[in-house]
Amino acid sequence: MSSESEKKRVQFRAPRGLVDRADTLAAVFETDRTDILISALREYLRDAAHSDEVKQEVAEAYYDDAITFEELKSLVGHEEAANFRLLKQQLNEAFVDDVAEELTDT
Repeated sequence: MSSESEKKRVQFRAPRGLVDRADTLAAVFETDRTDILISALREYLRDAAHSDEVKQEVAEAYYDDAITFEELKSLVGHEEAANFRLLKQQLNEAFVDDVAEELTDT
């Protein structure tokens, strides 16, 4: 079973007006609040994955080892994640080369 189809229960507090609007929209579409919230969350995450500002924040978290490659891939897609991984490796190699050079100069 893929992680997309597995269910995880979440609970959070939201402003009453926002929840009321979600409930009204659910009534219009003859569905429930959960479907509306899942749809909104999917759309937000899809839009965020295309935002250069968000991509930069995600990349920085990956470079700082705050998130794994798999988490990175789930946020920005495989191709973009592979590019970030390659850059991270190059940055690490450059750092090692710079330190080695400094040590040989002393």
